[in-house]
Amino acid sequence: MIHFFKNTFKIALLLSLSIVFSANAQQKHSFEIKDGQFLYDGKPTQIHSGEMHYARIPKEYWRHRLKMIKAMGLNTVATYVFWNYHNTAPGVWDFKTDNRNLAEYIKTAQEEGLFVILRPGPYACAEWEFGGYPWWLQKNKNLVIRANNQPFLDSCRVYINKLAEQVKGLQVSKGGPIIMTQVENEFGSYVDQRKDIALEEHKKYNAAIKKQLGEAGFEGPFFTSDGTWLFQGGATAGALPTANGEGNVENLKKAVDQYNGGKGPYMVAEFYPGWLDHWAEPFTRISAADIAKQTEVYLKNKINFNFYMVHGGTNFGFTSGANYNEEHDIQPDITSYDYDAPVSEAGWVTPKYTAIRELMRQYVQYPVLNVPAQIPVITIPAIQLSKTVDLFDLKKDIKPVTNSTPLSFEDLNQGHGYVLYSKRFTQPVQGKLQVKGLRDYATVYVNGKKVGELNRQENKYELDIQIPFNATLELLVENMGRINYGAEIVHNTKGIISPVIINGFEITGDWNMYKLPFDKVPDLTKYTPKNKEGKPTLYSGSFDLKQTGDVFLDMRGWGKGIVFVNGHNLGRYWKAGPQQTLYLPGCWLNKGKNEVVILEQQNDVLQKELKTTDKPILEELQ
Repeated sequence: MIHFFKNTFKIALLLSLSIVFSANAQQKHSFEIKDGQFLYDGKPTQIHSGEMHYARIPKEYWRHRLKMIKAMGLNTVATYVFWNYHNTAPGVWDFKTDNRNLAEYIKTAQEEGLFVILRPGPYACAEWEFGGYPWWLQKNKNLVIRANNQPFLDSCRVYINKLAEQVKGLQVSKGGPIIMTQVENEFGSYVDQRKDIALEEHKKYNAAIKKQLGEAGFEGPFFTSDGTWLFQGGATAGALPTANGEGNVENLKKAVDQYNGGKGPYMVAEFYPGWLDHWAEPFTRISAADIAKQTEVYLKNKINFNFYMVHGGTNFGFTSGANYNEEHDIQPDITSYDYDAPVSEAGWVTPKYTAIRELMRQYVQYPVLNVPAQIPVITIPAIQLSKTVDLFDLKKDIKPVTNSTPLSFEDLNQGHGYVLYSKRFTQPVQGKLQVKGLRDYATVYVNGKKVGELNRQENKYELDIQIPFNATLELLVENMGRINYGAEIVHNTKGIISPVIINGFEITGDWNMYKLPFDKVPDLTKYTPKNKEGKPTLYSGSFDLKQTGDVFLDMRGWGKGIVFVNGHNLGRYWKAGPQQTLYLPGCWLNKGKNEVVILEQQNDVLQKELKTTDKPILEELQ
């Protein structure tokens, strides 16, 4: 009986607290910039924020990761909104299914006691495919990306209005947690690179985006985000200029004062506790001591800040973008977006997290909560791969597109994945094959036998080739992610985008192109088992679980490809490294039967099983 009354009391207490919290959540508040400060309900407030992108975390884990942010001592979460993540096809919008339910993410942040900073772009960068732009924008020849161009601005307006329908009611004035909205993103760096466009035109574009946000119902305060030396191109009237990567407090204040009437508030909108990573390049680490030291500089000087990233998550599917430099025509980003962030890719506490948390406890006035328990991690006995299918056998169920020259992905109305380019030769030919317009990676076959690889990341666009009489040349071309930063963002078509040359002569006439978008896991049941060394192969298998938990697929020993588990595309793997594992969230596993399908493009080593491990391997270059 005593237990009955105790349980009844607990239930009543929880119910009453829930009602009180719900009422407070709907209470309208104010957030403004006044007298050089951020004011929440008229009281000076410091923003201690961490960036975390809902699209990079399984929805089932949102609350856990938000609790991690709160327990680190932060009071705000910032997130980009990726236009192409919600505008999934021309005229098709999705703000509801799975990870795309942005409104639910924002509400969950509020329930965990966090403010929200919204970064809607339309350009995001973020090492995300095409910086967040839908790939098909490039099909409109009158449209100029990221410019004061009416067709582009018209497209931006549609996106901004669609977004506003979902989230404008979650602004702080409406009882929600959104306290600030960003205008565009790092536009100053783009202006610096595109000196072929007049500064006045750039400023018109930036002002137009701010106007569209306001007309759609975003109330502000608005802010821009640039390096301190790039404010001239990125700052816009009516928006607070904030700095990225600025550790010198005096430089920060000087730059902001110049563009904000000689007063604050002062904010570092991107404070980097880690850094991004590319395939075939070393994984970047930044010490916990260095980050804690810089954090204390900001806290002592009452500088507002946003850790980019506090938790990175994963570039699932084909969402990772790419960079470039003078040495590499493209630098594709790895699947993991661990970022060496305070919260690891799988949501674990790191030494960096602990160091920052202890520091925050010394400086902030609000309570710093207990760290939530880590999500369980498991390993799975070696998964037997019971069936193998030659990828080329899928051609019989795909109607090819035929053209006298190879077509780009965009011309084929395909955004991601792979295209198989096939050409039959009626006369023998040998010499140097050149595909200078390769975007981005290709395995090359003559009569089904692999003869080499081409790789934009290595600037490898040619190889010696010998094609006999009545033979077929085939190139399996992979889009490894569109460039997301810099002036080259306007040149972002994929596939084969220039003539295929052999011995200086263009190869034309009856190119057949087979579209392999891999937007969903393929059904392999109707295909005859085959597995030949060097041929692109689909491996499949199943495994049973009594308990689920997070796990890492060990891809050491494999070549290059993608992995589906229970229909979820976990992203790319590549033996080049530094990433050698793929993160598989436990919430995507089933108690009972589970299915795995692997597309192995190189297939230089025939596989029989897939192994797992309980730790990520992110620092192992080939």
